[in-house]
Amino acid sequence: MPELLLELLSEEIPARMQARAADDLKRLVGDGLKGAGLSYTNAQTYVTPRRLTLVVHGLPAKQADISEERRGPRADAPEQAKQGFMKSLPKDTKITERETEKGTFLFAQVEQAGGKTRLILPDIIQAALQALPWPKSMRWGTGKARWVRPLHSILAVYDQEGLELEFAGIQAGVTTRGHAFMAPAGISVSDFADYEKAMKAAKVVIDPDTRKQTIAADAARMCKGAGVTLKDDPALLDEVAGLVEWPVVLMGGIDAEFMDVPPEVLITSMRKHQKYFATEDAKGNLAAKFVLVANRETADGGRQVIAGNERVLRARLADAKFFWDQDRKTTLASKAPQLKDRVFHAKLGTLDEKVDRMQALAAALCDYVPKADRDKVRSAARLAKADLSTGMVGEFPDLQGVMGAYYARHDGESEAVAAAIAEHYSPLGPSDACPSKPESVCVALADKIDSLVGFWTIDEKPTGSKDPYALRRAALGVIRLIIENKLRLPLLDAFVQSRDLYGKGDAVGPDLLTFFADRLKVHLREQGVKHDHIDAVFALGGEDDLVRLLARVEALADFLGSDDGGNLLTAYRRAANILKIEEKKDATSYAAQPDDTLLTDDAERALYSALEDASPAIVEKVAAEDFTGAMAALAGLRAPVDAFFDKVTVNTDDAKVRENRLKLLSMIRTALEGVADFSKIEG
Repeated sequence: MPELLLELLSEEIPARMQARAADDLKRLVGDGLKGAGLSYTNAQTYVTPRRLTLVVHGLPAKQADISEERRGPRADAPEQAKQGFMKSLPKDTKITERETEKGTFLFAQVEQAGGKTRLILPDIIQAALQALPWPKSMRWGTGKARWVRPLHSILAVYDQEGLELEFAGIQAGVTTRGHAFMAPAGISVSDFADYEKAMKAAKVVIDPDTRKQTIAADAARMCKGAGVTLKDDPALLDEVAGLVEWPVVLMGGIDAEFMDVPPEVLITSMRKHQKYFATEDAKGNLAAKFVLVANRETADGGRQVIAGNERVLRARLADAKFFWDQDRKTTLASKAPQLKDRVFHAKLGTLDEKVDRMQALAAALCDYVPKADRDKVRSAARLAKADLSTGMVGEFPDLQGVMGAYYARHDGESEAVAAAIAEHYSPLGPSDACPSKPESVCVALADKIDSLVGFWTIDEKPTGSKDPYALRRAALGVIRLIIENKLRLPLLDAFVQSRDLYGKGDAVGPDLLTFFADRLKVHLREQGVKHDHIDAVFALGGEDDLVRLLARVEALADFLGSDDGGNLLTAYRRAANILKIEEKKDATSYAAQPDDTLLTDDAERALYSALEDASPAIVEKVAAEDFTGAMAALAGLRAPVDAFFDKVTVNTDDAKVRENRLKLLSMIRTALEGVADFSKIEG
């Protein structure tokens, strides 16, 4: 069946926009084809720094013919309505009047031949190109069309012939061009197979995955030959593959004079500014070799390209070495007072004031972090932000914390203090390692809690998708620090201590704890924990110990996954529903102790006895945080509860017996809600 091939050749498309643009183009054209009633076998997109390509296989030659009857307005409807109906029909459509059960109506028998796909495609493609949502776009020349960068040409071929198509003042044709430097001449193509073959011959690899595989394989082979290994960096590989159409992997060297600069500085300088891959020696240390990817082959095998890149890198590393040497001429502690000139937030004071609060809060948190050395925690918190005043961090902001640790070690601070300085920003995301050293945990918690409480006190909370101060990430960081280190930290107390250090603002505890509950659901959802189980425990109120909360949630999930748990949940809902209806009808509560002298049936006596035994056991085990034991005690109620509902009529004619049985139901509800709020359980 016919095939559509579309290629848009432009100036350089930023690497970060390429994959999204390819997906959007396929989606928009696919939606247009679907709307026109044109089915197809499959569609595929390809993207390079200069071209966006779409191929759609298995398109029909024309739309399906239409043969259908359409009912119009009543025969006696106003003339305007009848004219409107007629105008909606194809020319020469036959219209008749027909009696129906609801009166006489106009009917039209529409016979419409399907349009040719070739004639329909231009409108679909133009609409898709106009609607393509680039994150940033531009206009050029005198035209009004927008594209990410100025367009050079459009290739549009359907069924091996060009389409009549124009966009951005460019008339589509059947030609394109190859690599900008190695094959810039025009190339005519008739279909995708021809296009793919021509592109390869013209030094263009259109598939980004193929370019990534080529870069990775060639780099690994080159590193092996040089006795080093490539430092794994998938994000950089993605970006570099989006910068070249014909990847040529080369290797350069780093001058020995720069190898005493911290490896993080060298890697950041190479990665961020030059897009070079770092390499490691056999011991895992940074090697004096780097891998770069050129976009063209050269007659000298890349020697001039390597030399040019080494020259550029040398200049950048010279700057880094200068900052490294200068920063170490004075101590890290001597740079801390400069934080008085740095504003943390206009309403929350300077960074120096934040450091004061962090120091006090981190020291207080030592009570909840086993083996934390309070003096070292104070020192680390005092120095945590000092590297913001160094030249290196001014040049490489991504290295804040990391450089502070290097300078602290240089000044003779202990390894625990240096590590806490380096790690206090962590964890920065789901894939970032969570600090586990006691001093690091204290300072990291203090930094994040101080920010959260501070912004809550000035009512600068995240709203919708807006979170300019990364408070959601800070809360998730606190959650990970607590859970992964199994800290018995009462969050509400920590919030109060932090707020007291600010010395202003209203209490923020309950609202901030609710924010944490939402973040906890997000965190645990990725681990398969159901959000309603967390709601069921949080609904009990007053729970701010995340470790205890998770233990209860885990025990609840296990219990509900068992037959006993499932049946008791059903019984709970039945009891709760009956109580809800009867308490509303009687305008009273039946949350009171039943009178055992009014128990008339063996089943209700057995249930009463079981509840009398289980209730104190449940309370005792919950108090001892033996949630599995509490769930086991609940499970023991299943048989008497089932028997009660099978054999006993609650709403009996005897008013006193009825009231007593409702109190018995209330006992069931109370017993289960001692463990969790089962009304929050879904399903």
